[in-house]
Amino acid sequence: MLPGGIDPKQMAKLMRQMGIKTEDIAASRVTIELREGGRIVVFEPSVTQIEMQGQKSFQIAGRVHEEQEAGEEDIRMVMEAAGCSREEAQNALRETGGDIAEAILKLKGE
Repeated sequence: MLPGGIDPKQMAKLMRQMGIKTEDIAASRVTIELREGGRIVVFEPSVTQIEMQGQKSFQIAGRVHEEQEAGEEDIRMVMEAAGCSREEAQNALRETGGDIAEAILKLKGE
C-alpha cells in the first residue's frame, strides 16, 4: 500500500486517467556524466520512465557510486609508463578507480 491507503493498481489507474504513462526500463547500469567532470553510476537500477504532456522523465533507484574523472597528469603518466593511447589510459584508470599503478600494470598485462 502507498501512503494514504491507495494501492499501486489504483495509483496506476489514476495516473493513466490524468494522461501520465509509466514504463519500467530493464537496465543493468545507469551512468550520469557530470558537467564538471566525473560521473554518477547507479548499479542494479530500478528505472521507471514517466511520460506526461509529451515530456519524458526518469526515476532511478539503486546502488550509487560516484567517480571522479582522472586528472590530465594521471592520464599522461599512465600513457608514458604503459606506452598506450590516451583512451586506453583513461579506460584503465576508470576501471581501476583511479589507481595509477594498477592501471599501468593492467595495461602491461601484469
